[in-house]
Amino acid sequence: MVATKSTTPTRFDAALFESAQAAGARTHRSAAQQLAHWARLGRELEAASGLAQRDIDRVLAGQLSYDDIGDREQAAVRTAWREGIDADLTSLDLRARFEAQGRTRWSEVDKQGNVIVHETSDNDASVPAPAGTAAARKRRAR
Repeated sequence: MVATKSTTPTRFDAALFESAQAAGARTHRSAAQQLAHWARLGRELEAASGLAQRDIDRVLAGQLSYDDIGDREQAAVRTAWREGIDADLTSLDLRARFEAQGRTRWSEVDKQGNVIVHETSDNDASVPAPAGTAAARKRRAR
């Protein structure tokens, strides 16, 4: 019997995928091959006997100071923190929270640094309007 290699579809955020494309181009790998390479490296790093997984777990649980662990363990902790922050940001829905609190107006900054003003009313869906635009001034005048 010949073993076949199977794959499972996985979603990655755009920034990680773009990083994999760039790194993969330098080593003649596709983005998928680069991501698989990084995953294998991470698996081996975690399994390496020199990595103090117990200390990493204690730092992540707030039971040990980050400064009291080695460089490799700190790298693993930073990766876990980054993954946690990314997951939190992906699931964050401030619109739902604010509307549940009865707020009808709030602001945020988009990826380009523009201020977006959101306003809702009983009969008006929230429509973002960049601050300083005619639409934003019209909404404030109401």
